[in-house]
Amino acid sequence: MSDQPTPSDRKPLPPAARRALAEAEARRQAALAHARDDSRAKELQGPKGPEPTRYGDWERKGIASDF
Repeated sequence: MSDQPTPSDRKPLPPAARRALAEAEARRQAALAHARDDSRAKELQGPKGPEPTRYGDWERKGIASDF
């Protein structure tokens, strides 16, 4: 037997809490749909390895340049 309260034992949620839960679920579903979307443009001839903009410079053929 579990110590978790059953749904009938819980206090009812206020309307604002129910709206917040519904909005969070909608955001989760939208994020999943966006992650599955294969129609996004693919990068062509981009740098290999880690994203260079993350480190604040760009290396091309051994020459690093800031931007």
